[in-house]
Amino acid sequence: MAGISIRGLSKSFSSRDSDVAAVADVDIEVKDNSFVTLLGPSGCGKTTTLRLIAGYITPDRGTIEIDGRPLSSPGSVVPPERRGMGMVFQNYAIWPHKNVFENVVFGLKIRKLPSASARRKVEEALALVNLSGLETRYPSELSGGQQQRVALARSLVVEPDILLLDEPLSNLDAKLRERMRLELKELQLRTGITFVYVTHDQAEALALSDQIAVMNLGRVQQYGTPFEVYAHPANRMVADFMGLVNLVPGKVRERSGAGGVVEIAPELTVKVDALDAFAPGETVEVAIRPESIRLAASPVPGGTWATISNHVFLGNISEYFATLASGLTLRVQTHPLQQLKVGEACTIEVDATHCSVFRAGAGEAKAA
Repeated sequence: MAGISIRGLSKSFSSRDSDVAAVADVDIEVKDNSFVTLLGPSGCGKTTTLRLIAGYITPDRGTIEIDGRPLSSPGSVVPPERRGMGMVFQNYAIWPHKNVFENVVFGLKIRKLPSASARRKVEEALALVNLSGLETRYPSELSGGQQQRVALARSLVVEPDILLLDEPLSNLDAKLRERMRLELKELQLRTGITFVYVTHDQAEALALSDQIAVMNLGRVQQYGTPFEVYAHPANRMVADFMGLVNLVPGKVRERSGAGGVVEIAPELTVKVDALDAFAPGETVEVAIRPESIRLAASPVPGGTWATISNHVFLGNISEYFATLASGLTLRVQTHPLQQLKVGEACTIEVDATHCSVFRAGAGEAKAA
């Protein structure tokens, strides 16, 4: 299949008052036969990056190469139809007046493939996405998930080296999105095609990806495995965007080797392993995941007393809000069978091995 090399990619769009940097100095290496997700909030530059990869937009600076073959630079852009890529759009873009077979075969007709070969390839593509036997149905006779599979089959039938997907699951309900996530990952593993996927949904990115590029303000804030971006965020923006987190102010109390002790409340300190960049007395911000805090109704050695101020039952987990004597409230996630009542006293214990520490006021890499 194919790998993608993106170096120094930048694109600005003109507004009435100034130029707006949609993508700024993006560097990403997408390995062959991998699933890479561009993740971030609305307006972060992820869809613009995908359209630059597809060849729909010309970059202002930087290059895009596929297996060492230049595809995009400021002076030269290989058109989309000559890139060996497939594209699945957010709204699927399937023709309502054509049945499933006619939608899927369209790209092969453009390539003037013989009818017998085209029919065989369409049947193979439909089998790949579990749509065999639905060739004569029209989009209005299909569910949302089936329409999404038609869009996938239409892209796969032309045997692309790379498949680009722009938020393809956003129009599906929660249950169907979860099922389609599994099917997409299995599809990528079966075909060996390189997938580049755009979403603002953190759960999708974590479930699907080999690598995630977290984007904001047109820049890549962090590029790494799902575990790396969740457990070891590069900055405050990544920590806050990648799931629930307690972001609390603190102060470095002491240093010991590479780590040290950070006070986040008069009655609560955490001992962290990585404080290389901070000096004793320095004000910091500490990111603590809700699942990294343990609650107990009875005293725990090293624990800190708190009061349950709120409780939300979510089925597979319980969420508690534990308020310390100093007034600091921490969000905590526990097993649903652990039952504590609002107003009840408890002790909390923070697993500092999964805490991240950032310089106070530091956010993310800025746009150009």
